[in-house]
Amino acid sequence: MGAFCFPRAARLLKKGDFARLRQSSRRIGSRYFSAEYRSNEDTVARLGQAVSRRVSKLAVQRNRLKRLVRESFRRQRLQLPGLDILVIPRTAAVSLPGPELLADLELLWSKLPRPQR
Repeated sequence: MGAFCFPRAARLLKKGDFARLRQSSRRIGSRYFSAEYRSNEDTVARLGQAVSRRVSKLAVQRNRLKRLVRESFRRQRLQLPGLDILVIPRTAAVSLPGPELLADLELLWSKLPRPQR
């Protein structure tokens, strides 16, 4: 596997992982996305997504947002600290072109806390 893959170990998959994240997390936001994060025991970042029907009634639009978030995370994964991150798009994100959303996600990743060395 290449450095820019999205392996199973980099995903939040279990209901308990999401519950722990929602229970004790910090929040950051950008113009079109918000995120909740908390440190995990691993040294790798893990991604979870929550794209509800409130964002868009059309599954095609919700899936497009999820693909864009995954792609952006996949590119930044190795530079991110060991955090569990839940990304939630805002309704305004639906109508925007992909490059603008990717730029906004880059801003979101840059707001995550970096470990002290």
